[in-house]
Amino acid sequence: MSATTAGGGGLELGAAVASHRGEVDEAPSGFRQLAGGVVGLPEVDDDGKPMRTGTVWTASAHIITAIIGSGVLSLAWGIAQLGWIAGPATLLLFSSITYYTSRLLSDCYRHHSTGKRNYTYMEAVNAYLGRRMEWACGIVQCVMLCGATIGYAITASISMVAIRKSDCLHKRGHAASCKFSTNLYLVGMGVAEIVVSQIPNFHKLAWLSVLAAIMSFLYASIGLGLAVARVASGKGETSSSLTGVEANGMDKIWRMCTAIGDMAFACSYSAILIEIQDTLRSTPAENKVMKKASGVAVSVSTVFYLLCGCFGYAAFGNRAPGNMLSASGFYEPFWLIDLANVCIVIHLVGAFQVTAQPVFMRFEAWASNKWPDSEFVTKEYRIRLPTAIFGGKSAPAGFTVNPLRLVGRTALVTAATVVAMAVPFFNDVLALLGAVSYWPLTVYFPVEMHIAQSKLIRRSGGGGGRRPPAPNWIGLQLLNLVCLVVAIAAACGAIRGLSHSLVAYKPFMFKQ
Repeated sequence: MSATTAGGGGLELGAAVASHRGEVDEAPSGFRQLAGGVVGLPEVDDDGKPMRTGTVWTASAHIITAIIGSGVLSLAWGIAQLGWIAGPATLLLFSSITYYTSRLLSDCYRHHSTGKRNYTYMEAVNAYLGRRMEWACGIVQCVMLCGATIGYAITASISMVAIRKSDCLHKRGHAASCKFSTNLYLVGMGVAEIVVSQIPNFHKLAWLSVLAAIMSFLYASIGLGLAVARVASGKGETSSSLTGVEANGMDKIWRMCTAIGDMAFACSYSAILIEIQDTLRSTPAENKVMKKASGVAVSVSTVFYLLCGCFGYAAFGNRAPGNMLSASGFYEPFWLIDLANVCIVIHLVGAFQVTAQPVFMRFEAWASNKWPDSEFVTKEYRIRLPTAIFGGKSAPAGFTVNPLRLVGRTALVTAATVVAMAVPFFNDVLALLGAVSYWPLTVYFPVEMHIAQSKLIRRSGGGGGRRPPAPNWIGLQLLNLVCLVVAIAAACGAIRGLSHSLVAYKPFMFKQ
């Protein structure tokens, strides 16, 4: 049993490294060395923390795991609401905005004048915009990340029910009534997440993100292949149009707003960008690597989104379902649909963890600062696996368990599971999350931090008198305003959809 400090990211090193902190802190900036020069201790970065090993590929995997998920399944429905012109154009617009602002945000990981690392999104906001904005960012980020975990749990349970429903329809016919409660599957998802949540930080999560990214490509490819096959066979719907689903007045507007929210959420990952960037090695420069990773991830996800959304719309027309791989979408071949849904569940286990890690880390950092001497908070207990399991051979080193991590993360996952059981509405939940988080986290804070970092002024030119507004400043504020209006409209559409769903809904008795 060994005593080290819990958590990762912005927390302290273990007790062994901490005993040599004086020697580590005196290392020149950008240097890596053995902690205190003591043989056997781990290498550390210029801030005294364990050496980061992330690359452009691990960062890309984290991003793809976060964004290619539940969103891709609803894009056919979203394009059906907007039509062939506005649908793909809106998706491209949100992807472009996300990529542009992610580049701005990547430059905020290290302070431009001191070179100090900002380990979290909130720390970056505090460094450039002050304490009040940090609190505002923390509230929005927490709501978005907690909401996203709930959304992922809901989606995973729907996919698990879809497997059972697909088998039922295959045996009893497509006209059969096959409805099942999602509660049992949500509980199963919660138990799995409690186990996986004991992975201490992003650094140890890379393998799960890679696996989840592979799963996302598999099920997206299956959905795309089925849609292409349906269109190629001549069985595609002919009801698609340039303007999308025909509806009366306000109903059309609300549907469009909800679809815009879905697309915004499908492109959103800025809430975890700084935390992902903190896993990258120091050379080459983290911001350059993160920009490449963002470019790779956004390009790949956008291509998949366009293909899945457009071919899904071509296959189903204006009757495109909210979840293309659920039983309301494709039915056959049932084994392939089941395989795709298994891939979705595996992917969402990883996506849940990638999204929840910043929340876990923030809670554990707060507890560590408040009770630094508490063994419940800081002590790691090493669990060694019995050698009998490995046939008498030498067992692996085992794993460590921290009481705070075990109790705190279990409580957070349990809370997310209970809320998911109470409000299992797919499209409207996605739209509301996208609306609430996209503007402040993806646009407002990165833009304002860039303005503060670059010292952009509202007025340009020299001499006396009133000067015209600086073009760069005007463009950035216009981007801010447009995205705010879009976010408000999307939120209104999502709230309306949720209110309609709640009218006939009985808590904890939802069946899919």
